[in-house]
Amino acid sequence: MPGGYAGKFLEVDLSKEKVKDITFDDATLEAYFGGRGLAAKILWDRIGDKWSKLDALSPENVFIALTGPLTAIYPGARICCSAKSPVSNGIVGSTASTEFASEVKMAGYDGVIVTGKASSPVYILMTDEGGEIMDAGHLWGELSEETIKILNREVTAELTKRKPNVGLWREPGKIYIGPAGENMVRNAAVVTKLCHAMGYGGYGSVMGSKNLKAIVAKGRGKIPEVDAPEAVKLMWKEVHKHLIKPRSMRRWGTGYAGYVVGAGTSSEPIRNWQEEWHDERSFGGPRFENRFWVKKYWADFGCTTSCMKISCIKSGRWKGDITDMPDYELQAYCGTNLGIFDPADNIHISTLMDKLGHSGINCPNTMGFAAELYQRGILTEEDIGFKLEWGDTEAFDKLAWLIAKREGIGDILAEGTLRAAMKISEMKGVDCIPYAVHVKGIEIGAHGTRSDADYTHDISYAASVQGGDHTSVAVDGYSEMSASVFTDSAVICNFCFYGVPQELIFDFAKGVTGFPITQESWRTETGPRIVTLQRALLLLGGPDIVWKPLEDDDNPPRFYEPLPSGPYKGQTTDKEIVEQKRHAYFDTLGWDERGIPTKERLKKLGLVDLDPSMKKLRN
Repeated sequence: MPGGYAGKFLEVDLSKEKVKDITFDDATLEAYFGGRGLAAKILWDRIGDKWSKLDALSPENVFIALTGPLTAIYPGARICCSAKSPVSNGIVGSTASTEFASEVKMAGYDGVIVTGKASSPVYILMTDEGGEIMDAGHLWGELSEETIKILNREVTAELTKRKPNVGLWREPGKIYIGPAGENMVRNAAVVTKLCHAMGYGGYGSVMGSKNLKAIVAKGRGKIPEVDAPEAVKLMWKEVHKHLIKPRSMRRWGTGYAGYVVGAGTSSEPIRNWQEEWHDERSFGGPRFENRFWVKKYWADFGCTTSCMKISCIKSGRWKGDITDMPDYELQAYCGTNLGIFDPADNIHISTLMDKLGHSGINCPNTMGFAAELYQRGILTEEDIGFKLEWGDTEAFDKLAWLIAKREGIGDILAEGTLRAAMKISEMKGVDCIPYAVHVKGIEIGAHGTRSDADYTHDISYAASVQGGDHTSVAVDGYSEMSASVFTDSAVICNFCFYGVPQELIFDFAKGVTGFPITQESWRTETGPRIVTLQRALLLLGGPDIVWKPLEDDDNPPRFYEPLPSGPYKGQTTDKEIVEQKRHAYFDTLGWDERGIPTKERLKKLGLVDLDPSMKKLRN
């Protein structure tokens, strides 16, 4: 068994109520590594032959939560969730920082694979003794905070009963869903801790479709051994030396950016991306830090960066709301995108996303879309049930609940931005697609491309196999291989990757696993293998939406509109450059001019079994 791996995976068939341990051979682990890569391999093997016909919310879909070989060893432990996405009909490797990942490893597992559908609500408990299916009827319908409290009490009491001599059991790690996931809101999140979430991919709805409320893990074993322990110890110290240096990140996290990205780089979503510039100093980092932060340094397991903060509203109409800073993405999407520039109101909407199990990026994208339709008179007060005006926090609060419960207009919006746009277009006889800011069904992250001053540019979203996911943008075909695909498969945090010499990171990975991994082999072989598999399944798509090569490998229409204000006024994304770079990107990866993997490339990457499906697309 390679270093860094516990050596087994838990497989749970909810339909048959059966639990068993499974393994993967060393060659598969080396070829796909873990997390995002291994999940893609498992999904292709399990459901690839019926991919285009499989409804992602049917029991036949496979829900996967995986660690990687570097999880809980390298700083920044995360968990990676995946399945056929009910949003994109492809695969997203969606990750979040959480002690759940470490607990899974200490319980002796590298992850869990869930099939079928339970006859009633359940959760899965993972311990040193194995996996169990537990009743969750009493948890169904509960908001996030109460779900955490109940699971903490219940699981620790059960473990104390089973092993009374252990002493005081600490709370277990867990991933779970809120009402949004239970009601199969298509872009609902898988939540962990109080306010961390895996939002991209809509995997909260996949858990809901299986009547799976949560997966809970508590292990008393050791983190897996590494292949070269002395070398890894030395490299571990070197990594921490690099991570301790970025003081602004440790002090502010990404929360400083709510003002900076808007005022500085003009790339922040404002009123459904109608603008990307603002100079609202009320939204600056100090306004959050001085008024609301109650914990300035909050680190997940083994993390040096400590970028997360905790905010609490201590008085006023939103008294008692607790969330993270919010981080930049939620400042933008739960704030400026909705025309909200008051920090307390922003914290409230962010808290509400956590409570309901919404994605704090994707749901507010949909709400902003609805607000623009209201602004333009396409949706009326009668359609919605109330006025939906920019900056009206109470109105967006109501809308979030309607979506989570799938009530009224919320039932349509619960389909996600693109599908809602298609339905409302048909309902109203007006083309609403131009107002839907997404790529391949995945709502865009809070970084625009029009100013070209942010880290996102021209083809960043257009060519990405994960669509609008801002954490996995396309660059030049190889840069993507050595960044997000690696961190999502390793499974570690991006903020513990950037700023550390990549040669050191790949030496670390080699020292942990014993695999002959290098930065070059990842860039030219392992990374392209994972991305090419994701690309193939994205193109197969279906059953409700199938993406058209080139036509759908593009930015949302709004990103071609000139910026209306700010220092970059008049600037926009250049469509000719997008087409040129997209072609070069495809060519670098060994795909044809339409982005379909060639037979030669598939053979070289060990993916020849994909060729019959790709051949149909080439013809």
